[in-house]
Amino acid sequence: MSPDPNDFSPLTPGHFLIGRPLTSLPSPDLRDANPSRLHKYARIEQARQHFWTRWSRECVCELQQRTKWQHKQPDIKPDQMVLIRDDITPPMKWPLGRVTVVYPGSDGASRVAEIKTSKGVVHRAINKICPLLNN
Repeated sequence: MSPDPNDFSPLTPGHFLIGRPLTSLPSPDLRDANPSRLHKYARIEQARQHFWTRWSRECVCELQQRTKWQHKQPDIKPDQMVLIRDDITPPMKWPLGRVTVVYPGSDGASRVAEIKTSKGVVHRAINKICPLLNN
């Protein structure tokens, strides 16, 4: 991890499993394989796939904003790290970005954010971004 605030290299589950980001080609699905017949590599792949599945189901889904709120949510703020939702792309491939400017609506609530990504600057509606948890 870099101490540079403009670095868009996130800490990923791959860092915990192999000490670096996962950049390999997709591997075969081994989640339902019989663990007693798996060799060491297959067991590592099975653990990695289980971790990714659980992380995407439990963590990423909780970050997504819902259209109907039961209580007021905190507004997006500049310098906050976010995932940019895309209806066509799976959640694990959503781009990571940092909010640079927030544009409020007439009611004062945040409506649109300008987000700096590794590929450039984009504007997205607040309901199309998922804020990442802060410490």
